[in-house]
Amino acid sequence: MAMKDIKASEIKGLARVQSVFTGTVLQRNKIQVKLLTNDVEISANQSQESYQIFPRTLRIVLFLYKRVWLRHRVPVCVFIYETLVSSLSQLRHKHQRTQTCLSSLCHSDVKKAQNHLMASRCMTITLVMMSALVSMLWQSKLVTDSQYHELLSLPIAGNLHVDPESIREASVDFGLIVREIPAAILRPSYPEDIATLVAFAFNESSIPLTISARGCGHSVRGQAMACNGVVVDMTSLGNKRHGTTVSWSRSLGHYADVGGQQLWIDVLEETLKHGVAPVSWTDYLYLTVGGTLSNAGISGETFRYGPQISNVYEMDVITGTGHFLTCSPNKNPKLFYSVLGGLGQFGIMTRARIALGPAPKRAKWVRMLYNDFSAFSTDQERLISRHERDQDESLDYVEGQLFMRQNSDSWLSFFSLSDRPRLMSLVTEHELLYCIEVAKFYDERTQSTIDKDLEMILKDLSHGPEFLFQKDVGYVEFLNRVRVEELMLQEQGLWNVPHPWLNLFVPKSRIADFHTGVFKSIVLRKNITTGLVLVYPMNNDKWDDRMSAVIPDEDVFYTVGFLHSSGFEDWQEFDLQNKEVLLFCEDNGIKVKQYLPNYNTERAWMQHFGPKWRAFQESKAQFDPKMLLSPGQNIFNYN
Repeated sequence: MAMKDIKASEIKGLARVQSVFTGTVLQRNKIQVKLLTNDVEISANQSQESYQIFPRTLRIVLFLYKRVWLRHRVPVCVFIYETLVSSLSQLRHKHQRTQTCLSSLCHSDVKKAQNHLMASRCMTITLVMMSALVSMLWQSKLVTDSQYHELLSLPIAGNLHVDPESIREASVDFGLIVREIPAAILRPSYPEDIATLVAFAFNESSIPLTISARGCGHSVRGQAMACNGVVVDMTSLGNKRHGTTVSWSRSLGHYADVGGQQLWIDVLEETLKHGVAPVSWTDYLYLTVGGTLSNAGISGETFRYGPQISNVYEMDVITGTGHFLTCSPNKNPKLFYSVLGGLGQFGIMTRARIALGPAPKRAKWVRMLYNDFSAFSTDQERLISRHERDQDESLDYVEGQLFMRQNSDSWLSFFSLSDRPRLMSLVTEHELLYCIEVAKFYDERTQSTIDKDLEMILKDLSHGPEFLFQKDVGYVEFLNRVRVEELMLQEQGLWNVPHPWLNLFVPKSRIADFHTGVFKSIVLRKNITTGLVLVYPMNNDKWDDRMSAVIPDEDVFYTVGFLHSSGFEDWQEFDLQNKEVLLFCEDNGIKVKQYLPNYNTERAWMQHFGPKWRAFQESKAQFDPKMLLSPGQNIFNYN
């Protein structure tokens, strides 16, 4: 079959894609991919290098693509683009290695080597594309042609999108590591649109159609993706039906009814208008309410107020059968406790009623440095033990960080220019420094006593006075501190990069062993950690064991977060370090639990959930019996 015989009109569905074969240029990560029919060529240019795929390769690839199109509705431009980008990463490494050897060869040998390199490039691209196509063919749950037409016959057809840009956006997430291509994107106008889709998938679809709710796409391992399924763009709901509404009752006090699609920053801004605010936060506020409540929602306030899931009174949920249910501890309690921390397995949250408290005006923001881990952890545990005492004796926020020379970009900006040389000298001398970060909020009522109260809380700690650094900032400025760092990284082109994160809950009884085996051994030996490393304790009694979230079985446990950022070609190195950390814990009997878990086998999930696994399975069978929801978590839908 000649290339000229393959026309856009022959590949059903491409009518929705703007003239793919007319010179469309797609850009990603400074790689340009141009599709040209006249020249029968696909070329990509990066760093003044040129790669080409010629007619024979295209005939094979496009012939196979056409065969699977009716079963796998991926726009051809997206398919070729993604596979070509993948192959270019391999080619760059091969090209660099080859060029280092050319200078030592004679002219004729150079020519032969260059020809061999070009042939190798073409073969690599061909194999990557063929591999992707074969993978498509062997998928067990594909969107059929009849199923696709059934979708288009639904009242929500106008909200379904299959254009290349929509598909591309839903195929990646903040992690930029996993790519899964959905069949379509639903941009609902109202929550009922989501219920219509789920009900169709459950009742009428000839083949199970998986569905994933996606907020801002801040997952790091494809958890909000739906390969060959439908991704629901929750943010398209905006303020329709459920924005943020503040109310008061005798039994609950102030509370807010919040749409699952709402960003926490928007919730903050709206509640502040009423002089109130949520009491439990995440460090980053540009996340959706439904997204954080599907995991837990943790930060420095968790030791005192519990995770965000412990501050929910009621929810509206669309189950995997398409039913709209309101749930609370007294109404549909099984659904209520299953959904909170349930990784999206039991329903799509469209409304949450969350606890509010008086909104402070300002924050005393303090960092204290240690060169001894035992003193650091002892002081942290002392600070979080005061959470049940009088307001004046307790902090509002306690976290901790690991300071190293190579990750100084993640922590140095807090300190004044005059302090930075001294701190860099200290971290060079000790290799590791430990930082306790705390905050105490105040308003006009407590302004006159805040300094004395803070001094009393911190007076018995073991850091030296020369290692205490303090700021006085507005309440919103403190809560939104990560956004400032994000904007700085965006300006430097360092935000939209791979994020091979690892987040763990470590039992207090083994945190010293973890420090010795991981921080002092693996991290220092690897010497690649460049992102933020969080280390701070939480109180078990602030979590509700009836919820799906899993934590260690000790009164106090630590959050350890390796928030790595990497290049597009070296994220695997960080992944290897993550695996080494997990292997160390397994070999030494340290019973860690992953936060934002990422497993790929039933056995691994069983170990993760432990005694909760059976109840988790039962809830899945009751609320999502066809296993349609959140396939990207790989709990019941294994890749």
